[in-house]
Amino acid sequence: MWLACSTPVLADWTKYLDTVKGAMDTAGVATTDVDLTNAEMVTGLKEALDKGTQFAVDELGKPGGFLDNSKVRIPMPDSLAWVESSLRTLGQDELADEFITTMNQAAEQAVPEAAEVFGEAIQNMSVEDAQGILTGPDDAATQYFRSNTEAELSDRMQPIVEAATARTGVTSAYKNMTAGTGGLTRMLSGSTPDIDAYITTRTLDGLFLMIAEEEVKIRKNPVARSTELMQKVFGAYD
Repeated sequence: MWLACSTPVLADWTKYLDTVKGAMDTAGVATTDVDLTNAEMVTGLKEALDKGTQFAVDELGKPGGFLDNSKVRIPMPDSLAWVESSLRTLGQDELADEFITTMNQAAEQAVPEAAEVFGEAIQNMSVEDAQGILTGPDDAATQYFRSNTEAELSDRMQPIVEAATARTGVTSAYKNMTAGTGGLTRMLSGSTPDIDAYITTRTLDGLFLMIAEEEVKIRKNPVARSTELMQKVFGAYD
């Protein structure tokens, strides 16, 4: 169920669910030591996903949320790697650093838009969706969120990124950076990347990564289970 989780823990969880499913009666109630029902399992899963997504939004949407986190920091686009290398060779590191900083600041400002979209996807989750996540492959939750939120998130976040790039000075930083390469600027002709689309994509990648980490934490650490129902659902697994 957990995003980007490739550990044996998920296999154990799947075995547990198979056991629970085998104990369900025709009313859809699981007979376990803690009398855990399908409704409780689904609601507990929703609470865990809500906690994970809100954590990601809060962490990445604050000042330095991207720039100060090496796991999600947005780097120079690959197509501009030679520009960065040239600037640093010429001793103009500040131009490359300015551009990277403004890109990450734009991402931070776009992140809060994701909270509502994630919330809607979680609340609209059906019993079948939940069971598919719980009993699916290692990346079942990632697939669920990407298939149900990625397109809408991209559509809703890109205009915010575009406004943020203007506000944080990404465009001017880009111009300063490329101007700093002097005669090499002509090499950019016809290959200028779509910076707004790049920032949007990397912002979403960062969100999904942070959600994955928080959800694995909920799975492994009982202290991270912040509600009574989450404790009951995951306690039954323990």
